[in-house]
Amino acid sequence: MDTQRKDQEERRERIKDRIATTTAVIVLLAVWEGWVRLAHIPASMFSSPTQIVQATIDAWPTLWPATRVTAFEGFVGFAFAVLAGILVGIAFYCFRTLNAALYPLLYAAQTMPLITIAPLFLIWFGFEISGKIVITAFWGLFPIAVQTIRGLKAVPQFYSDVALTCGATPVWTLWHVKLRVAARQIFGGVRISAAYIFATATTAEYLGARKGLGIWLQAAYNSFRTPLIFSATIVIVALTVLLMAIVNVCERVLLGPVENDENPDE
Repeated sequence: MDTQRKDQEERRERIKDRIATTTAVIVLLAVWEGWVRLAHIPASMFSSPTQIVQATIDAWPTLWPATRVTAFEGFVGFAFAVLAGILVGIAFYCFRTLNAALYPLLYAAQTMPLITIAPLFLIWFGFEISGKIVITAFWGLFPIAVQTIRGLKAVPQFYSDVALTCGATPVWTLWHVKLRVAARQIFGGVRISAAYIFATATTAEYLGARKGLGIWLQAAYNSFRTPLIFSATIVIVALTVLLMAIVNVCERVLLGPVENDENPDE
């Protein structure tokens, strides 16, 4: 009964939170719309929500193909980033000399501004989609690698001791025990990476590409079509939300709900 009552209370709290969020968004949009209309602000300076929606509908025949390009770059680049980030993190964890020599550089690499490095990728890979995938994967792997290293280091030693005592090999212990215990923190790095993937892809396109949301956004900016700038922003946010939802579903399927985790120290 206590468990059932607790679940009902948690469900009510989640419903209250969603209602509060929905209400806040509706109020914000209403204030935004009213302010633009009452202040007679030109659409080229600042657009109202209705103007943005109408502009998005009108421009959809060109917006959708650009969205497909950026979505492809982002999803493929993110998949490579997850794979490379986890493998790099495992390598740094397993080889102490490598970790001591390069971990500070790996950590500092997260602070590199994209605008200063992207021109090099344009020189190396040109304006093709493959170059944007490489840039996206390269920028996306850093938080995943760092969180993989930190997660593996945080695994309590007794997990390894028990596995090795039972006859497991160090390699088996790493892949089946340590990575499983560190998985929550690794997924934290994956979520950080997912939050910036499509912004990275769009910025890379803006700096040099043949198609994609970055080029579409650049055309909207050059023609002073402010509603379309908001349209591109909404699409990027929607793609990011979709990717974050996929990551959350994968985490839940692979690891189960967070509340089901047990603290071994208790």
